[in-house]
Amino acid sequence: MKRVGKPVFFIVALLILVFTYTSLFGVHGQNGDNTITYIKGASDIRWGIDINGGVEATFSPDTEGVKATEDQLNSAKAIIELRMVNQNITDYELYVDYNQDHIIVRFPWKNDETTFDPEAAIEELSATAMLTFREGNEYATQETDADGNPVYKTPTGTTADTVILEGSDVKKAEAQMIQDPTTGATEYEVGLELSDEGAQKFAEATERLQGQIISIWMDDVMISYPTVNAVISDGKCSITGGFTAAEASDLANKINAGALPFKLVTTNFSTVSPTLGASALNAMEIAGIIGFILVCLIMLIVYRLPGFVAIIALLGQIGLCFAAVSGYFPFLNSFTMTLPGIAGIILSIGMGVDANVITATRIKEEVNSGKTLDGAIQKGNANSFWAIFDGNITTIMVALILMMVFGPTNILSWIFGPLRRVLSIPLVTRCWLATSATSSWASVLPA
Repeated sequence: MKRVGKPVFFIVALLILVFTYTSLFGVHGQNGDNTITYIKGASDIRWGIDINGGVEATFSPDTEGVKATEDQLNSAKAIIELRMVNQNITDYELYVDYNQDHIIVRFPWKNDETTFDPEAAIEELSATAMLTFREGNEYATQETDADGNPVYKTPTGTTADTVILEGSDVKKAEAQMIQDPTTGATEYEVGLELSDEGAQKFAEATERLQGQIISIWMDDVMISYPTVNAVISDGKCSITGGFTAAEASDLANKINAGALPFKLVTTNFSTVSPTLGASALNAMEIAGIIGFILVCLIMLIVYRLPGFVAIIALLGQIGLCFAAVSGYFPFLNSFTMTLPGIAGIILSIGMGVDANVITATRIKEEVNSGKTLDGAIQKGNANSFWAIFDGNITTIMVALILMMVFGPTNILSWIFGPLRRVLSIPLVTRCWLATSATSSWASVLPA
């Protein structure tokens, strides 16, 4: 059995130590008063609601005993997403319980929050949305959302003065799939059906504004700005513009949300204090440090040199856990860390050395039975392999099941339902504003 040379061991150990240090503390520079982050560390992790504090609320439609449809609930969900993104709230969870007509939302406090008033925060999300179709696309300000897409706000000039349609003029909006008659390629569009009054107003506007823009606004945010390419007199039209299926569905949901016949009411809400969350984070940090020190002492006292090697490997494992979450690697996005996630890392400190304990114990048994050191190492590794393999395969299976139940795919979530998923580890979602400079208004032509 060929042994690894000492220089190789020390080089690998040094690389692990450097990686662990940089993943925990990052690499930062100073340019005047500005701090430049070259490599993200633990301080750059985005903390979840249970650490930073936030609000959890359940909304229900105020329909006086009339059950809302799935399309209406999806539309309400879309407008809540839009409002949170417009307020720069991106680390949120949003679920719909169709059986109970509930919309469950959890979101952290805004970075510049000072009042920490949950009722005011909820009111901003549940207030009735105002959908308008306006002439032109003049706006006062432009911002950028979390995904780098432009967000146009506050209509000005002719756009502010000329409202063509309101949400009540829209009967429904839905994503549609069509086939290009020339190329045969599949395309997606948003089909609209207007009320009789809305059809009359829209016919007059499209005749007057051919070749010009009629923009769509949700409150003071422009969500689309198609160009009129035909007179639309029958109240049925479509918005085209090279949409993907998801973009067309998002835009349709936002338009439907502005035409909802009901108001959302808050059935219950709760808050997490940022002070309480910070205290819990400090307690977790202390627990993790104490746990790591105890594991290191036990490994050194009981196993000596193999224990020291196990500690080096454990440091690398901890560093990798933080690097995977913080955005240490440029090709991986950062994720939100919650208290359950920190508890998992602490638990992994103890579980991470189980393979070393099994292997070192087997080697010690072989040495005590009279084998040479090389023979004991070879036999001990062989005897411990399948026990370690079985334990890791079992862990992977459980992790996959949990991801399918509580993760982004929600493959098995029907077993537990939306309310159970709210209690799981928070997920990071994004809402992309379906705006297209090349989108246009088109009549719905017969096949």
